Amino acid sequence: MPRDHAEKPLVVIPTYNERENVRSLIPEILGADERIHVLVVDDGSPDGTAGAVRELAAGSGSGRLSLSLRPGKLGLGTAYVHGFGWGLERGHDFLIQMDADWSHHPRYLPTMLRLAGEADFVIGSRYVEGGGTLHWGTGRRLLSRFGSFYARSILGVGIADFTGGFNGWSAGVLRGVGLDTLRSNGYSFQIELKYRAHRLGFRHREFPIVFDERRGGESKMSASIGMEAFYRVWELRLRR
Repeated sequence: MPRDHAEKPLVVIPTYNERENVRSLIPEILGADERIHVLVVDDGSPDGTAGAVRELAAGSGSGRLSLSLRPGKLGLGTAYVHGFGWGLERGHDFLIQMDADWSHHPRYLPTMLRLAGEADFVIGSRYVEGGGTLHWGTGRRLLSRFGSFYARSILGVGIADFTGGFNGWSAGVLRGVGLDTLRSNGYSFQIELKYRAHRLGFRHREFPIVFDERRGGESKMSASIGMEAFYRVWELRLRR
């Protein structure tokens, strides 16, 4: 059932070599709404990302910023599963996925929290009216749109932005899906979680966002991540 509101939201941010980005991003997130807590899940970044997060936590003194360290690069999907589990154990009732590189802007967080009262999960969508991307070449735009079209067509679910990573989930959805049963680890994680939540009868809302290019650091996208998404969609369909 839809929630009335999000009393204790948690933003989960996976990181690997995002020191400069988190220094500017995290204060903006915490300033977007006084209810928001942030968990950074860092995969052993050699650039000192963890140290930057510790400095921010000590400087804020609010107790709303936490850090969880993992020993190395274990994958995007497992980072979110780890962060969601951490948040559920501590009573967070609405858990938000967010990139560390400013491609997901904190200005959209108040809208996402408001929509938590109207749906079980909320999608910041590049592909509904009013949404879009900035500073992308034609090839990247076409590939991204095709990815969501491909997932929609094969899975038969009317979600405009299947592959996007700026999403909010009620605690009930994440418990219902069963975090320990999720199999995807790259960008197909976004598809699998949305699809399985839909199949369980949870309701979603999409709202428009403009997705920007990262401000610094290097992209984590690779051909293997794209291929995983390609074949995982068929696995999801065959298992239903």
